[in-house]
Amino acid sequence: MKFTTRNASRRTVLKGGAALAGALATPHIFVRNAYAFTNEPTGSTVTLGFNVPQSGPYADEGADELRAYELAVEHLNGTGADNGMMETFSSNALQGNGILGKKVEYVTGDTQTKSDAARASARSMIEKDGAVMITGGSSSGVAVAVQALCQEAGIIFMAGLTHSNDTTGKDRKANGFRHFFNSYMSGAALAPVLKNAYGDDRKAYHLTADYNWGYTTEEAVRTSTEAMGWETVETVLTPLTQTDFSSYITPVLQSDADVLVLNHYGGNMVNSLTNAVQFGLRDRMVNGKQFEIVVPLYSRLMAAGAGENVKGIFGSTNWHWSLQDEGSKAFVQSFGQKYGFPPSQAAHTCYVQTLLYADAVERAGSFNPCAVVEALEGYEFDGLGNGPTLYRAEDHQCFKDVLVVRGKENPENEFDLLEVVEVTPVEQVTYPPDHPQFGGPEATLGTCNPGA
Repeated sequence: MKFTTRNASRRTVLKGGAALAGALATPHIFVRNAYAFTNEPTGSTVTLGFNVPQSGPYADEGADELRAYELAVEHLNGTGADNGMMETFSSNALQGNGILGKKVEYVTGDTQTKSDAARASARSMIEKDGAVMITGGSSSGVAVAVQALCQEAGIIFMAGLTHSNDTTGKDRKANGFRHFFNSYMSGAALAPVLKNAYGDDRKAYHLTADYNWGYTTEEAVRTSTEAMGWETVETVLTPLTQTDFSSYITPVLQSDADVLVLNHYGGNMVNSLTNAVQFGLRDRMVNGKQFEIVVPLYSRLMAAGAGENVKGIFGSTNWHWSLQDEGSKAFVQSFGQKYGFPPSQAAHTCYVQTLLYADAVERAGSFNPCAVVEALEGYEFDGLGNGPTLYRAEDHQCFKDVLVVRGKENPENEFDLLEVVEVTPVEQVTYPPDHPQFGGPEATLGTCNPGA
């Protein structure tokens, strides 16, 4: 599909029927009531809660997530211009008549990329609006916080964009599920590519976002690159609120590092990479080698923000709009027709999570969270853009192929910014549920909570 540069109007809709659905459900967190489970739908509609960053450093991802959620709701209700990936999904449970015959409505919240704000908006959607499922977010700190709330409330949490090992590691919950890949998978996929491109004798300097995603990404990339011979010369934490990284780049120039690893995402990555290029890092020769920069977690939106600075820089991604499998093509076509530009990986994972939740409810024949958990655990599916995928029962993590990408040297248009250089097979990024980076043997899901 060809994409033009026109701006599509952004619509964020708060369904008028959501308040009615909430009133009918009479939700109460932490208080037992007469229903079999929290927010059991009793009328002709069911309400989903879309909790995304509409402000803060990850707001671009949040905007794209909302677009994808709106598209998913249209497809579930049979009101879209087409049926998107419902046509390619290996399951045939979804019929375009809502979920279990109930029209899908939704409410939205702003996480602000802050855990407290995200919990507050999720709580409001559950208690006031009767949301039976919460999804969204573009921060692992937010995901972990909201997942814990949903576990306590007896609500299913279908994580949005969250990459930290912790989400399905030490902080895993029985009511929570993640489709997106994680830090370990990025490290496992990137290390062989970096070795082939830059050799096994390198000195790496890490700048790392100061929260759980940054910590686990640094650990994963550091562990994987050190195993192939690289030396880590320094690791420095940077505030999530940082916008100018000049003071963090200067020490890199004074070190003997010949690789800078930016464990940053969203606006943080755009700003830190821009500062690094402005300081001439990409033109330096250190230890007889060309200085290189690595961005472990990429997105098209970040690449667009950083512009030409991403050219030639390696990273990993969960999904990319240029993939040619039938599911990806269907989603890109549907999203592109509605909004006029291709979807990001954030949009993709949120759309997929919505379909997977609805499909699990249909297959279970119930909105009961424990029935949904049973339907998703060990579920194998295909046709949603990542190839054959398993929702592993032990940790509720999806296992699928991982993409290694690189900033494109000669893009054909404003969206053609990344190229897939390797599709890393799922076997290479699979690990045992009790892996040390995921909390070890002590990390367990606990039991499903229906909340009523």
